[in-house]
Amino acid sequence: MAKKFILLLIFTIFTVSAISGQEKTAEPAAIKPEEKTVKKTNQRPEKAEPKEKFDAADVKTLASQCVRFETEQGNIELEMFPESAPESVRNFLNLTALGVFDTTAFSRVVPGFIVQGGNIGTRETRTNEMSIRSYRTIPDEPNLIKHERGIVSMARGEEPNTASSNFFILVGSGSHLDGTFAAFARVTSGMETVDAINKMPVENEQPEKPVKIKTATVFPCAV
Repeated sequence: MAKKFILLLIFTIFTVSAISGQEKTAEPAAIKPEEKTVKKTNQRPEKAEPKEKFDAADVKTLASQCVRFETEQGNIELEMFPESAPESVRNFLNLTALGVFDTTAFSRVVPGFIVQGGNIGTRETRTNEMSIRSYRTIPDEPNLIKHERGIVSMARGEEPNTASSNFFILVGSGSHLDGTFAAFARVTSGMETVDAINKMPVENEQPEKPVKIKTATVFPCAV
């Protein structure tokens, strides 16, 4: 009798242990299908937006835009020539749209020859972003446009591909610049304002009282 009782006790203990082991094994919950993160291997990459307004503009779009300078001496309006200097035009329109030219001055004047603007250092106030942007250079784009009265061209240093934000407007002939500098626009209205700026008193090409651009805006050219 005692022997049977011992055998029954051993069997009971073994059975309980086995059941307990099964319960422990089943503890970790299975991951539900909806909780799995499935990464698609054929996902289409997100298209980055242009950093500046005219970065992705084609030649036709660039040609449809004009620029107006409201200066202390009067207004000056310009048409663009992107067919001849696309990157110069793109850069100029972007700078204008960003408001970079606002409150800058025509800081260099050569009587009878040119007035030069676009120097961000002459701006009344500027952010670090504006200063950094003004150092961005563009490639030289010499072309067949003649440097004559009313033409707008990019100023640059002696080294190639150093044009950034500075530009000049001719009041006289500059044939020696042809094929070397990037002519990219022309004055369509306001040459009398350019002439007035050119006739301001200067010393060593520095105006005694530089004329400021109050605001510069991009607007659709008249059809």
